[in-house]
Amino acid sequence: MFKNLTVYRIGADWSATLAQVEEGLAKARFVACGLTQPRSAGWVEPRGVAHGPLAEGVGGQWLFKLQTEQRVLPAAVVKRRVEEVAQQIEQSSGRKPGKKQLKEIKEQATLELLPMAFTKQAAINVWLDPQRRLLMVDASSPARAAEVAELLIKCLDGLALTPLQTAQSAATAMSAWLASGEPPPAFSVDRECELKGADEMKSVVRYARHPLDTDEVRQHIGMGKQPTRLAMSWQGRVSFMLTDAMQIKKLDFLDVVFEGRKSSQQHQDEAFDADAAIGTGELARLIPDLIEALGGEQLAA
Repeated sequence: MFKNLTVYRIGADWSATLAQVEEGLAKARFVACGLTQPRSAGWVEPRGVAHGPLAEGVGGQWLFKLQTEQRVLPAAVVKRRVEEVAQQIEQSSGRKPGKKQLKEIKEQATLELLPMAFTKQAAINVWLDPQRRLLMVDASSPARAAEVAELLIKCLDGLALTPLQTAQSAATAMSAWLASGEPPPAFSVDRECELKGADEMKSVVRYARHPLDTDEVRQHIGMGKQPTRLAMSWQGRVSFMLTDAMQIKKLDFLDVVFEGRKSSQQHQDEAFDADAAIGTGELARLIPDLIEALGGEQLAA
């Protein structure tokens, strides 16, 4: 259900019921791109059932889904149209268009071509843990997660979100785990990582399907290279990649997590509830353990 997580702390002053969240999300329900609109974003039903709730509650956890749509207009297509118009102007006026006019031609060409462009859609799952006051955004990058957080703040009155800060940076902690060969309690280091140098060369060393408890790895750490990505597992139940930006990527629930789960023949609603309960249940225990492994949360002054 979740693949990449960026974690936010919810401000202490915010409180709302699930019904109030539903009302807030309805202010920005997803609407497909207009003919000349390059991008659209809005909330859709997490369960995938039309006209259902925009905010789902499962086992005390709240789930939302942001839908995005973008018109795909290749730069080469716009460039070709700009060149055609510029050539026509040169032939009729005897002079080449200047920079300002070329900019105007490009803007006009974009508006003309957008209605003919294909559209692509993507969805981003959002999970709010009201008890722990944490928000998790399943986005591919911190920048994309920040866009989702900003839209959520606009929709929910009084909501304040700040990226989770830990006492020790992820890069510093990962360096210590690799140098000592001792991962934190409940975690194990797997067989993939990326090390990046801080020198002018910005040298990079990548290991894949390779043991990391070696003198070679420790030598790289000793020479000042810092981990930017490190594959880890938690209690033999969840594997993931921790990044230096404190993002949890490539989440994978191991087979033991789904032991006892009903067969895939169950009803779609039951499957959604089961997956949501299992996924959030595991991660609601993993994330506090990871925070502790990084020295605990660094609260704002």
